[in-house]
Amino acid sequence: MDKKQKKAIETFVPEQVYTDRQEFIDFFYNSALHAIGRRTMSIVLLGQRRMGKTEIFKRVVNRLFFEQDHKDSNAAVPVFYQFPDEVFSKRDFTKKYVENFVRWYAAFHLRDTDILSNPVESHDLIALIESSMKISKGFSFALNFLKALNRKDSVFAMPEQQAIDLPRTVAFTDNSTIAVFLDEFQNTRLPHQNFSVTGFFQEAVESPRCPHFVTGSAMSILADEIIGKGALYGRFDYENIKAFSDYWGKELAQKVSVYYGADLMLVMSPIVSDRCGGNPFYITAVIRQAARQQKKIDSEEVLNELLAVDISSGFIWAELSDQVNRWITRVNEHGITKWILYLAALEKEDEIDLHRIQVQLKKNENIDVPTEKIKEILIKLARGDLLEYKSFGNWFCKINDPVLNEFLKVWGKIEVEKQERALIEEDVLKKFQSMEKRFHEYKGYLAEIFMIQVLWTAQRQTIPGIFFHTREDITIPDRFFYIDQRRRPGTGRNMEIDIYAGAGKEVWLAESKWWTNKKVGADVVENMLKQAEIVREREGKYLKTLRLWLFAHDGITREAEKLIQDNGILWSSRTELDGILDQVKLRRLPDLGDEL
Repeated sequence: MDKKQKKAIETFVPEQVYTDRQEFIDFFYNSALHAIGRRTMSIVLLGQRRMGKTEIFKRVVNRLFFEQDHKDSNAAVPVFYQFPDEVFSKRDFTKKYVENFVRWYAAFHLRDTDILSNPVESHDLIALIESSMKISKGFSFALNFLKALNRKDSVFAMPEQQAIDLPRTVAFTDNSTIAVFLDEFQNTRLPHQNFSVTGFFQEAVESPRCPHFVTGSAMSILADEIIGKGALYGRFDYENIKAFSDYWGKELAQKVSVYYGADLMLVMSPIVSDRCGGNPFYITAVIRQAARQQKKIDSEEVLNELLAVDISSGFIWAELSDQVNRWITRVNEHGITKWILYLAALEKEDEIDLHRIQVQLKKNENIDVPTEKIKEILIKLARGDLLEYKSFGNWFCKINDPVLNEFLKVWGKIEVEKQERALIEEDVLKKFQSMEKRFHEYKGYLAEIFMIQVLWTAQRQTIPGIFFHTREDITIPDRFFYIDQRRRPGTGRNMEIDIYAGAGKEVWLAESKWWTNKKVGADVVENMLKQAEIVREREGKYLKTLRLWLFAHDGITREAEKLIQDNGILWSSRTELDGILDQVKLRRLPDLGDEL
């Protein structure tokens, strides 16, 4: 193995583009180490598909593998296993799970990653291990179990339960620490294959010597069915991973554009993130599409065209069609399920109308399907995160993923209605080309992205007042519950607030003016004061602190300065905002040169 590589398991995202998941990597790495002192419980990492969960686990495992002393008996031994989509038998699963554990355990203690894949035959693997390392009492149980599994005539009582308990048993017997990382954990239950081992993890995941860190691509199943009820209920702590903020989304877009040789204007990078919903896979796909077509992303029009192509025939199409088709196979009612998913995607209201789907099924397929059957299938589709089921209100809606929702309409026309692909691709392009422009001042929007990230990152921190042109240092709230962008507190002209951040009794209103060779005047400040008054009236007695913060790239006029001083408004020019960004360890505002 190349010593510089330092990888026990392959990661798929290049280091040059990997962005903003260090917080999660550090959290799980430290959680695994805290298990040495028996201070960690099992944790589930929840998030929608393609948010980077598997990549996080792999990077944590690689750190645990190489950043610890493998000869230290107190080290936390990392084990990684990914549950497959298909299982032939419980005995096959048992042998694979046990052999995987044996390989990781031996590879760590010998600091030899080759053992993870070689020797191929398990009896050769056992012989190599027994000749290369001292076998502890606990690990001897694992080797003996694997030897027994290799004998076709061996008989066990629930071997899959023994396999799942094995890491915990070894850790308990040797008073050691083992950190088990399990990916695609929803596949511990595959009803369509009559396979389920979920309940056997009940005791295994409770061991403080052997915490289990789990994740998977089907968030609804994990949260609501596997972890949220039944044998595993209450046995996991939760960690949530969300889409990128547009600050980190634009960082990823810029890195990916350099990596793949795409031409991306800096001011367009947060727009790319916004249109892709902060999803790292979608952002990467659009940039790669731009590189493939050799198109410069310098406007929303170009960005929309790239999205249209990718959703209907590119990287996004390939990924999402595979995801959808695999889940429909799992639901195992191919024809009717495809139609129901497509018809749900066409819903124009907030709530998906089951009666409308019923009528359209009759019209298109000439079949009568009871609404209860439609509901049953929609619930199964929601379990695959293809739509959302509000179980308490007993209704359905589209999932918060605009790209997926748009894809489903295109997919339905091609795969369900069997329309000609070329015509559909052309229609999608026309639709995206005619979309109304959403952003009219790119530089101002870019500054908003930086200001919002400052507020998120600086929570619980105190920023020197000099950066806000005030004598007092400014303490950022402990927690913002939300930070909205382009919010309207009231009706009428100029009532749109660039940034509205809510922290309970404290609210921040912020305005961004990236004007070059022009100072911000009193009219902008007066408008902020009008907006503030509306917010005060609406919040009433519960509002204790209202902060107004203005970004004026080239400064403010004397008239504006007097208003700001009289009303205690915070303001920052480019110099001060760069100083705040330095303070909270974020990148400074970019030099846009001649852009726009």
